Amino acid sequence: MKIKTMLLATTLLFVFGCNSNSDGKKNSASEEKNESVPANVTEALASEKYNLTQELKDSITYMYNEEKLAREIYLNINEKQPLNQLYNIATKSEIKHEKAVDDLAVKYDLNITLYPDTQEPYDKKAISKYGSGEFSVVAIQELYDMLYDKGIQSEKDALEVGCMVEVTDIVDLDKYMKQAKDSKALDVVAIFDFLREGSYKHYWAFDKGLKKSGVNDGCCSLGKEYCHPEYPQSEEEDEAEHGNENNK
Repeated sequence: MKIKTMLLATTLLFVFGCNSNSDGKKNSASEEKNESVPANVTEALASEKYNLTQELKDSITYMYNEEKLAREIYLNINEKQPLNQLYNIATKSEIKHEKAVDDLAVKYDLNITLYPDTQEPYDKKAISKYGSGEFSVVAIQELYDMLYDKGIQSEKDALEVGCMVEVTDIVDLDKYMKQAKDSKALDVVAIFDFLREGSYKHYWAFDKGLKKSGVNDGCCSLGKEYCHPEYPQSEEEDEAEHGNENNK
Protein backbone atom coordinates (compact mmCIF):
# COMPACT_ATOMS: atom_id res chain seq x y z
CA MET A 1 0.00 0.00 0.00
CA LYS A 2 2.83 2.32 0.89
CA ILE A 3 4.57 1.51 -2.38
CA LYS A 4 1.39 2.20 -4.38
CA THR A 5 0.97 5.56 -2.65
CA MET A 6 4.55 6.49 -3.46
CA LEU A 7 4.10 5.47 -7.09
CA LEU A 8 0.89 7.53 -7.36
CA ALA A 9 2.58 10.57 -5.85
CA THR A 10 5.52 10.19 -8.23
CA THR A 11 3.16 9.90 -11.21
CA LEU A 12 1.19 13.00 -10.20
CA LEU A 13 4.41 14.93 -9.64
CA PHE A 14 5.62 13.95 -13.10
CA VAL A 15 2.34 14.90 -14.79
CA PHE A 16 2.00 18.26 -13.08
CA GLY A 17 5.69 18.91 -13.44
CA CYS A 18 5.51 18.30 -17.19
CA ASN A 19 2.50 20.54 -17.53
CA SER A 20 4.23 23.27 -15.57
CA ASN A 21 7.34 23.08 -17.74
CA SER A 22 5.29 23.01 -20.90
CA ASP A 23 3.36 26.10 -19.86
CA GLY A 24 6.58 27.79 -18.89
CA LYS A 25 8.07 27.15 -22.30
CA LYS A 26 4.94 28.41 -23.98
CA ASN A 27 4.94 31.60 -21.95
CA SER A 28 8.62 32.11 -22.60
CA ALA A 29 8.11 31.71 -26.34
CA SER A 30 5.21 34.12 -26.24
CA GLU A 31 7.24 36.68 -24.36
CA GLU A 32 10.12 36.29 -26.81
CA LYS A 33 7.73 36.75 -29.72
CA ASN A 34 6.07 39.85 -28.34
CA GLU A 35 8.61 41.59 -26.16
CA SER A 36 12.19 40.83 -27.26
CA VAL A 37 14.02 43.74 -28.87
CA PRO A 38 17.63 44.22 -30.04
CA ALA A 39 20.21 44.74 -27.32
CA ASN A 40 20.97 48.28 -28.47
CA VAL A 41 17.31 49.23 -27.90
CA THR A 42 17.40 47.86 -24.36
CA GLU A 43 20.66 49.68 -23.72
CA ALA A 44 19.26 52.92 -25.13
CA LEU A 45 16.25 52.77 -22.83
CA ALA A 46 18.50 52.13 -19.82
CA SER A 47 20.98 54.86 -20.71
CA GLU A 48 21.25 58.33 -19.24
CA LYS A 49 18.56 60.90 -19.97
CA TYR A 50 19.27 63.57 -22.54
CA ASN A 51 18.01 67.13 -22.70
CA LEU A 52 15.11 66.82 -25.16
CA THR A 53 13.57 69.77 -26.93
CA GLN A 54 9.82 70.21 -26.68
CA GLU A 55 9.64 69.49 -30.40
CA LEU A 56 11.30 66.12 -29.91
CA LYS A 57 9.07 65.30 -26.95
CA ASP A 58 6.06 65.97 -29.16
CA SER A 59 7.56 63.74 -31.85
CA ILE A 60 7.91 60.84 -29.41
CA THR A 61 4.26 61.25 -28.47
CA TYR A 62 3.23 61.35 -32.11
CA MET A 63 5.25 58.24 -32.96
CA TYR A 64 3.65 56.29 -30.12
CA ASN A 65 0.26 56.99 -31.66
CA GLU A 66 1.57 56.12 -35.11
CA GLU A 67 2.97 52.77 -33.96
CA LYS A 68 -0.30 52.04 -32.14
CA LEU A 69 -2.08 52.77 -35.40
CA ALA A 70 0.15 50.37 -37.35
CA ARG A 71 -0.45 47.46 -34.97
CA GLU A 72 -4.18 48.02 -34.65
CA ILE A 73 -4.92 48.76 -38.30
CA TYR A 74 -3.21 45.52 -39.34
CA LEU A 75 -5.00 43.42 -36.74
CA ASN A 76 -8.41 44.97 -37.38
CA ILE A 77 -8.19 44.75 -41.16
CA ASN A 78 -6.99 41.17 -40.75
CA GLU A 79 -10.36 40.37 -39.18
CA LYS A 80 -12.00 41.20 -42.53
CA GLN A 81 -9.19 40.36 -44.94
CA PRO A 82 -7.01 37.66 -43.32
CA LEU A 83 -3.42 37.94 -44.54
CA ASN A 84 -0.19 36.62 -43.07
CA GLN A 85 1.52 39.93 -43.67
CA LEU A 86 -1.01 41.79 -41.56
CA TYR A 87 -1.10 39.36 -38.66
CA ASN A 88 2.61 38.56 -38.50
CA ILE A 89 3.80 42.14 -38.76
CA ALA A 90 1.33 43.26 -36.08
CA THR A 91 2.14 40.49 -33.61
CA LYS A 92 5.85 40.02 -34.25
CA SER A 93 7.00 43.56 -34.91
CA GLU A 94 4.53 46.38 -34.32
CA ILE A 95 3.83 45.30 -30.77
CA LYS A 96 7.56 45.66 -30.06
CA HIS A 97 7.71 49.04 -31.77
CA GLU A 98 4.76 50.37 -29.79
CA LYS A 99 6.26 49.15 -26.52
CA ALA A 100 9.67 50.64 -27.32
CA VAL A 101 8.16 54.10 -27.79
CA ASP A 102 5.98 53.65 -24.71
CA ASP A 103 9.11 52.78 -22.69
CA LEU A 104 10.78 55.89 -24.07
CA ALA A 105 7.81 57.98 -22.92
CA VAL A 106 8.07 56.42 -19.45
CA LYS A 107 11.78 57.23 -19.33
CA TYR A 108 11.13 60.91 -20.02
CA ASP A 109 7.78 61.04 -18.19
CA LEU A 110 5.83 62.17 -21.26
CA ASN A 111 2.06 62.04 -21.46
CA ILE A 112 1.54 60.32 -24.80
CA THR A 113 -2.22 60.82 -24.75
CA LEU A 114 -2.18 64.62 -24.58
CA TYR A 115 -0.39 65.53 -27.80
CA PRO A 116 1.12 68.04 -28.02
CA ASP A 117 0.93 68.70 -24.25
CA THR A 118 3.72 66.26 -23.51
CA GLN A 119 4.96 68.26 -20.53
CA GLU A 120 2.23 66.57 -18.51
CA PRO A 121 3.45 63.44 -16.66
CA TYR A 122 3.12 59.91 -18.04
CA ASP A 123 -0.31 58.49 -17.27
CA LYS A 124 -0.87 54.76 -17.79
CA LYS A 125 -4.57 55.01 -16.96
CA ALA A 126 -5.07 57.66 -19.64
CA ILE A 127 -3.47 55.34 -22.18
CA SER A 128 -5.69 52.41 -21.25
CA LYS A 129 -8.89 54.36 -21.89
CA TYR A 130 -8.14 54.40 -25.62
CA GLY A 131 -9.41 51.19 -27.17
CA SER A 132 -8.40 49.59 -30.43
CA GLY A 133 -8.73 52.10 -33.26
CA GLU A 134 -8.97 55.07 -30.88
CA PHE A 135 -6.30 57.77 -30.70
CA SER A 136 -5.61 60.99 -28.86
CA VAL A 137 -4.03 62.62 -31.92
CA VAL A 138 -6.71 63.91 -34.31
CA ALA A 139 -4.55 63.45 -37.41
CA ILE A 140 -3.81 59.83 -36.46
CA GLN A 141 -7.49 59.13 -35.81
CA GLU A 142 -8.44 60.51 -39.22
CA LEU A 143 -5.68 58.48 -40.89
CA TYR A 144 -6.77 55.30 -39.14
CA ASP A 145 -10.40 55.74 -40.16
CA MET A 146 -9.46 56.33 -43.80
CA LEU A 147 -7.06 53.37 -43.94
CA TYR A 148 -9.50 51.00 -42.25
CA ASP A 149 -12.31 51.88 -44.64
CA LYS A 150 -9.98 51.16 -47.55
CA GLY A 151 -8.28 48.05 -46.16
CA ILE A 152 -11.43 46.03 -45.49
CA GLN A 153 -12.57 46.28 -49.12
CA SER A 154 -10.28 43.59 -50.57
CA GLU A 155 -6.98 41.78 -50.09
CA LYS A 156 -5.38 44.15 -52.58
CA ASP A 157 -6.62 47.15 -50.61
CA ALA A 158 -5.36 45.59 -47.38
CA LEU A 159 -1.86 45.15 -48.81
CA GLU A 160 -1.93 48.66 -50.22
CA VAL A 161 -2.78 49.99 -46.78
CA GLY A 162 0.38 48.28 -45.56
CA CYS A 163 2.45 50.15 -48.14
CA MET A 164 0.83 53.42 -47.11
CA VAL A 165 1.34 52.91 -43.38
CA GLU A 166 5.00 51.98 -43.70
CA VAL A 167 5.88 54.86 -46.02
CA THR A 168 4.11 57.26 -43.67
CA ASP A 169 6.14 55.86 -40.77
CA ILE A 170 9.43 56.17 -42.63
CA VAL A 171 8.77 59.74 -43.74
CA ASP A 172 7.97 60.79 -40.17
CA LEU A 173 10.87 58.85 -38.68
CA ASP A 174 13.34 60.46 -41.10
CA LYS A 175 12.17 63.85 -39.86
CA TYR A 176 12.12 62.93 -36.19
CA MET A 177 15.51 61.20 -36.30
CA LYS A 178 17.01 64.44 -37.55
CA GLN A 179 15.51 66.21 -34.54
CA ALA A 180 17.01 63.56 -32.25
CA LYS A 181 20.44 63.78 -33.87
CA ASP A 182 20.41 67.57 -33.65
CA SER A 183 19.64 67.22 -29.94
CA LYS A 184 22.32 64.52 -29.60
CA ALA A 185 19.67 62.32 -27.96
CA LEU A 186 21.33 59.01 -28.76
CA ASP A 187 18.64 56.93 -27.06
CA VAL A 188 15.87 58.43 -29.18
CA VAL A 189 18.00 57.96 -32.30
CA ALA A 190 18.42 54.25 -31.47
CA ILE A 191 14.71 53.70 -30.82
CA PHE A 192 13.61 55.54 -33.95
CA ASP A 193 16.21 53.70 -36.04
CA PHE A 194 14.81 50.42 -34.70
CA LEU A 195 11.33 51.49 -35.84
CA ARG A 196 12.55 52.58 -39.27
CA GLU A 197 14.46 49.37 -39.93
CA GLY A 198 11.26 47.48 -39.19
CA SER A 199 9.26 49.69 -41.53
CA TYR A 200 11.70 48.98 -44.36
CA LYS A 201 11.14 45.24 -43.92
CA HIS A 202 7.38 45.65 -43.69
CA TYR A 203 7.24 47.78 -46.82
CA TRP A 204 8.91 45.05 -48.84
CA ALA A 205 6.69 42.36 -47.32
CA PHE A 206 3.59 44.23 -48.53
CA ASP A 207 5.25 44.99 -51.87
CA LYS A 208 5.94 41.29 -52.42
CA GLY A 209 2.42 40.39 -51.36
CA LEU A 210 0.97 42.73 -53.99
CA LYS A 211 3.27 41.39 -56.69
CA LYS A 212 2.37 37.82 -55.83
CA SER A 213 -1.32 38.71 -56.08
CA GLY A 214 -0.80 40.02 -59.63
CA VAL A 215 -0.03 43.71 -59.03
CA ASN A 216 3.25 43.82 -60.94
CA ASP A 217 4.35 47.23 -59.65
CA GLY A 218 3.72 46.35 -56.00
CA CYS A 219 3.62 49.39 -53.73
CA CYS A 220 4.63 51.55 -56.71
CA SER A 221 1.16 50.95 -58.17
CA LEU A 222 -0.07 53.51 -55.61
CA GLY A 223 1.94 56.28 -57.25
CA LYS A 224 5.23 58.09 -56.74
CA GLU A 225 4.56 58.88 -53.09
CA TYR A 226 4.60 55.20 -52.20
CA CYS A 227 7.22 54.00 -54.69
CA HIS A 228 10.56 53.59 -52.91
CA PRO A 229 12.94 51.15 -54.59
CA GLU A 230 15.76 52.81 -52.61
CA TYR A 231 14.54 51.36 -49.31
CA PRO A 232 17.02 48.74 -48.03
CA GLN A 233 15.72 45.21 -47.97
CA SER A 234 16.64 41.77 -46.73
CA GLU A 235 14.67 39.23 -48.72
CA GLU A 236 15.55 36.27 -46.50
CA GLU A 237 14.37 38.00 -43.29
CA ASP A 238 11.22 39.39 -44.90
CA GLU A 239 10.02 36.03 -46.16
CA ALA A 240 10.93 34.21 -42.97
CA GLU A 241 9.22 36.68 -40.64
CA HIS A 242 6.29 38.03 -42.62
CA GLY A 243 5.43 35.47 -45.30
CA ASN A 244 3.64 36.03 -48.57
CA GLU A 245 0.74 33.65 -48.32
CA ASN A 246 -2.85 34.47 -47.41
CA ASN A 247 -3.71 33.54 -43.84
CA LYS A 248 -7.01 31.82 -44.39
